[in-house]
Parts: sequence; structure tokens; C-alpha cells
Amino acid sequence: MNENNCEFSPEKLKKFLYEMLYIRLVGEEIARIYPEQEMRCPVHLSIGQEAIAVGICENLSQDDFIMSNHRSHAHYLAKGGNLSKMLAEIYGKQTGCCNGKSGSMHLIDLSQGFLGAVPIVGSCLPIATGVAFGTKIKKMDNITTVFFGDGAVEEGVFHESLNFASLKQLPIVFICENNFFSVYSPLSVRQPSNREIYLLAKSHGIESFQGDGNNVLEVYQLMEKAIEIIRKGNGPVFLELKTYRWREHCGPYYDNHLGYRTEEEFNTWKKKCPIEVFTNYLLSNKILTLKTIQDMTQEIMKKVEESFLFAKESPFPDKDFLMKDIYKA
Repeated sequence: MNENNCEFSPEKLKKFLYEMLYIRLVGEEIARIYPEQEMRCPVHLSIGQEAIAVGICENLSQDDFIMSNHRSHAHYLAKGGNLSKMLAEIYGKQTGCCNGKSGSMHLIDLSQGFLGAVPIVGSCLPIATGVAFGTKIKKMDNITTVFFGDGAVEEGVFHESLNFASLKQLPIVFICENNFFSVYSPLSVRQPSNREIYLLAKSHGIESFQGDGNNVLEVYQLMEKAIEIIRKGNGPVFLELKTYRWREHCGPYYDNHLGYRTEEEFNTWKKKCPIEVFTNYLLSNKILTLKTIQDMTQEIMKKVEESFLFAKESPFPDKDFLMKDIYKA
């Protein structure tokens, strides 16, 4: 990691590591406990992709808006979502952030500007674009950020959303987490090899950038640049951030044995672990000590264990709650 970190204080760098480690340890604990079969919903883990959520959300205020997709835990936590409520939601408990009705893929926390996660591929794009349009009409100062995967750019609504956002110069940042796979299908069988995703956005007249999604400092600086562009009235902005998911598409296990990716490819990306690389950077530059990192890890694990205990001990919703908050046209 060769970045010039002069703009970052030691406290800021420590916070980057803390937040990434926090998200990683939550994901690993979900993976460890999930086989107990008490979390009765699918889970899509972000292990390996933590730098994007942290680098993006560290630029946002509590009042800025976020929308996400099925792989939303990292975004939810990085935006300030409540871990105990998130886990209770995954357990289907009354104390969950959606009172046990949403499970893992529909997290919401309006108090933190986390407007929701929508699992249908690409469907968060038009909703977030509408949110940004609304803030512009109302002359609000909020920035909207929407996270989606590389598979979403193959949907027609991707182009419709970007076209409208560009036409209306909306204050929105489109974040494409390019982890190279849509379930078990690599980019090579879905998109032309001689084209980069961020160039699709550029063709809509949108300021677009590509970066290393495993480098939290680069992600932060790209988002910083995106916000500066928007604040000058020149939005929207598109960021394509390349990264890699370690676990299976859906679930707690590893799935390299299925043959859609090689063990060699997986190990190559694992060596690019955003947390390990950043930790080594901080240690080699004497910004943090090993003892500090160990203490940090213990502090996070205590918080994680307490949140799991809260979720497990929370009550299930009463049966009368089933039909509440249901609307029809």
C-alpha cells in the first residue's frame, strides 16, 4: 500500500481498520453460528469486501441516504446500523430493525439514513434514483448512495436509472461492487471482455471512476472526489470498485469445489485481503502496534457476542403482528 496518507490522522486510520475488522468479525460469527439453523433466512456475506463499505460510508453524514442490495450487512453496519437489531432481524425476532419481518435481505434503519436493501438484482437502482430526485426537488442537501453488484449492470433498469440521473443531474453516487461473479457465472460469460463497467456509466455522461475496492484509502478518496463533484452541482457520479467475495454466493460456506472459480484464483485474491493488507501497512508505518490491534479485536468480539446474545434471547413477534403494516391498493 503506497498511498500518501498525509491527509489521514492516526485516529482516522485506526477507525478505518476498526470498522473493517468489525464488519469482518460479524460476518465470520454469522458464518460460524448459521449452521445451528436458528437464522431461518438466507444470508449473503461480505467477507473480503469490507473496504468498500467503510471507505464509502466514512464520507457520509447520518443524514445522507443509502440503499443496498441482497449483500447489505457491511453497508448497514458501516452507515451506523445497530448490530443487535440487525442480528435480531436475521433471527426473526421482534426486536429486529424491521420487527423480524425482513430477515437478512431487507434491512432498514431510517435513523441512520439506511433506506433499505432490496434483493432483486438491480431493483435498488431506480428506487435510489427516485430518492435523489426527491431530494433535488425539495432542495435538500442530502447525498444518496446506492450499492449494487456487477450483475445489476446487465439489467435494463441500470441504463434507465443512469440516464435519468444524468439528465436531471441528481446528487447520487452509484457504487458498483464488481466482485466478478453473478452467483456462479463469471464476468467472462456475461459481459464483453474488451469493455469496463465504468465506461458504460461514462457513456451516459456521468463522471465515472474505477478503483481498487480492497484498498480502503483509495475507496475513501474516490468517494471524497465524488461528493466534491456533486456539491458543485455536477452529479451524478459512478464508482466501479473491484473486489472479491470469499464465501459462497448465499450462505456461510466456501464453494470453490463447485468449479466456477479455481483455488488458485481464490488464493490470489485472499492475499489481497483488505484488512490484512491495511493492517500490515499500519504496522510497518508504526501507526498502530500489534497490541492495539489485539485489544481492538477483543473489544469488537465482546460487542459481537453481546449482540448475538441479545438476538437469541429476544422474543419472536406475536402472531397478531403478522398482518400489521401490510397494505394493498
